Amino acid sequence: MTSPTPQPERLRVAHLNPRVPTPFSLAPDAGRCAAIAAELGLDGLSKLTFEGTIRAEGGEAWALTGRLRARVTQPCVVTLKPVRTTLDEEVERHYSPHVTAPEGDEVEMPDETLEPLGQFIDLAAVMIEELALALPEYPRAEGVEFEAAPEEPAPDTRRPFEGLDKLLRQRDDG
Repeated sequence: MTSPTPQPERLRVAHLNPRVPTPFSLAPDAGRCAAIAAELGLDGLSKLTFEGTIRAEGGEAWALTGRLRARVTQPCVVTLKPVRTTLDEEVERHYSPHVTAPEGDEVEMPDETLEPLGQFIDLAAVMIEELALALPEYPRAEGVEFEAAPEEPAPDTRRPFEGLDKLLRQRDDG
């Protein structure tokens, strides 16, 4: 029995058929999952799959739709105990040659699914970015609650110029 041919992680846009959707399926091996976990600061990444299709969308644009599934382990933000989370996220991206990549600092785009179209669509990069976006920001072990810090009294701001007249008199007298 032969193993399946590995799916390319980058698809050359010129090789995509505009009349037929192109299916894709990525399932990184244990070594690649460990590297991704290290890159994202995870304690573990025991499962990761990214499947979907890329299809032509009006003229020169392309649409990627898919599903990301993962099982991640992160430290609890309170106790540092391992927290396991199962992720199941829908992914949607639209690639257009009429969108330019921002130079230098990142710029907020009005449509977060819109991407500039280059020579390649990097499925691995999309998978890792979507995984990073789907991670819980503050993972907590079951039953753990944050204890609120005691509130400090707010400063009295009802008279912001109180005492200013004294300072002005001292300056004029001095």
